Amino acid sequence: MKRLFRIAGFLLLTAVLTGGAVTLTSCSEKTVVAQQTTIQRIQQRGVLLVGTTGDYRPLTYREADGTYWGFGIELADTFASRLGVSVEFVPTSWPTLTADVLAEPQRFDLAMGGITITDARRETMLMSNGYLANGKTILCRTEDTSRFRSLEDIDRPEVRVMINPGGTNELFAREHLTHATLIVHQQNEEIPTLIAEGDADVMITEITEAPWYVQNDPRLAAPLLSEPFTHGEIGALMRRGQEDLQRFVNQVIAQMKADGSLRRLHEKYGLQYIY
Repeated sequence: MKRLFRIAGFLLLTAVLTGGAVTLTSCSEKTVVAQQTTIQRIQQRGVLLVGTTGDYRPLTYREADGTYWGFGIELADTFASRLGVSVEFVPTSWPTLTADVLAEPQRFDLAMGGITITDARRETMLMSNGYLANGKTILCRTEDTSRFRSLEDIDRPEVRVMINPGGTNELFAREHLTHATLIVHQQNEEIPTLIAEGDADVMITEITEAPWYVQNDPRLAAPLLSEPFTHGEIGALMRRGQEDLQRFVNQVIAQMKADGSLRRLHEKYGLQYIY
């Protein structure tokens, strides 16, 4: 009986900390039934499952050998470490991101890596607080820097704009570039090279992604980097019903802002810190 009361006391404390519900049966049955929270399930599993596209340098990138690197990858590692578990990355894509988050059975606990916080996503899913500023901008060839100084310069029939499908880049292009020639290319990570090689003139991208390509390919320029067309934030995406995980992620983000580790992570990847 004493053992049962000790177990019950531990579960009640866990419920207070995580917001879970606990139901105890009679002592004669000597059974404790607990409704697990998302965090409890992750800790019991021993692995945090993170969905990521792996095509968005320097936030998330999957190398040919299957290893991942990037700002979002390191942040996911931090979340897992503070939960006391390991991390496993699950491939997703921009066209299937929402369906993968909502899939049954559940494919991963949360998604990370270049995911813009939008009202549309918040209508059906949960998003964390922002941990990285972003905004729409362009990549073009270095010799075309003076050619593209505004949206009006881009929104012309002779300008070929390449976009990846399924994300906010495509939504932005279809809303604001109604006269330009839009070319949809499935592999986001291939588009900068295609721009550099002349297969298209402009890539719609984010201020988080563009600097990496400019620094690593002298053929590319981002002439409107300091004047993005939009302003927003990037966060972690998860399904509804995981409010305890959302609270945990927000707490870690707040702690990293306070102790300076988030700023240092921004600096490591050459990303602008605005918090």
